[in-house]
Amino acid sequence: NDTCGHTAGDQLLIQIGNIMREQVRHHDSVARLGGDEFAILLQYCSPDDARTIADKLRLAIDDFNFAWEERQFKVTASIGVVSIDHTDSSIAEILREADTCCYMAKEKGRNRIQIHHKGDKTTAKHQGEMHWISRIHSGIANKRFVLFGQEIVSLNNDHAEKHLELLIRYINEDGTLSPPGAFLPAAERYSISPKLDRYVIESAFTLLSSNPTLLNKFDSFCINLSGLSLGDDEVLRSIITLIKTHPSLNNKICFEITETAAISNMQEARYFISQLKTFGCSFALDDFGSGLSSFGYLKSMPVDYVKIDGDFIRDIIDDPIDLAMVKSINDIGHLMGKRTIAEFVENDDIKNQLALIGVDFAQGYGIAKPVPLEELIKAAA
Repeated sequence: NDTCGHTAGDQLLIQIGNIMREQVRHHDSVARLGGDEFAILLQYCSPDDARTIADKLRLAIDDFNFAWEERQFKVTASIGVVSIDHTDSSIAEILREADTCCYMAKEKGRNRIQIHHKGDKTTAKHQGEMHWISRIHSGIANKRFVLFGQEIVSLNNDHAEKHLELLIRYINEDGTLSPPGAFLPAAERYSISPKLDRYVIESAFTLLSSNPTLLNKFDSFCINLSGLSLGDDEVLRSIITLIKTHPSLNNKICFEITETAAISNMQEARYFISQLKTFGCSFALDDFGSGLSSFGYLKSMPVDYVKIDGDFIRDIIDDPIDLAMVKSINDIGHLMGKRTIAEFVENDDIKNQLALIGVDFAQGYGIAKPVPLEELIKAAA
């Protein structure tokens, strides 16, 4: 256990490994899986005893202070405990369950223990999301994600603008497609959404710049950004580089951010928006109206478009409260100099009602369904 010549991280992990060996029994096994992840195999151990040992280990690490260059650093452990019996299908499955419990312990505040219970729905949900992590990484590496486009049309005959929102799908091994709702929650939860956003943006810029006929058909192309990307300097730098590299896209890109993400990252969002606006990008605030203080935040958010939350649009014909909400959002949006877009427009009755109110644009299955971007490129050629 000679620590000479190691970095601070190496020395810390060696000392943590030593603490683990001190806390377990002589016939138990301790292994480092990689990074800051360790595994302990407790042989002939009941669930109650496993919990006791895990808590002893947690307390020992919590009491440990790591010293480096005359500074003290606090260390804690998030621990997952999984029982192994004859019902387990494989070692890989056991490790996935343990990994899931560790992530759950982190999410609940760290420095705690998460026990795996077979059949638990919350654990199963997390495992499903964990399954997507490797698929997202491999999907980016192997280009298994594909772009779709959904048209956004003007409801004002005097300004026949057309916009296209770019959407993402995952191509499964059997050729079927998984919608974004299947993998985006996992990407957000495990902080890999900025990497996925960069993939989408780079793919979109490449396709659009190499297909001028499609580029000229629409006034702008809308690309969704996750909340995590708003505070990611690498994402911002990569977008600026792409804009400079593809001058044909000048004033053609509109980024969509959800109201929730913008509010949660207010300072980062304002800075992100201000930087890209200098390069001709526009911004839309998506799912507007879902927050408790939506109008107050809208006043200070320098976006160009407001996308009214689809929950208000669906029942606008039958629900007078939804109708009043849409009117209010539309009027105040216009008063602030922003244009409005209605989502989830599913039929002509809704479309006509929105036109009467004065909403600027409409999007939804009643307008146009999402289609593969490659099909739109062929149709435009």
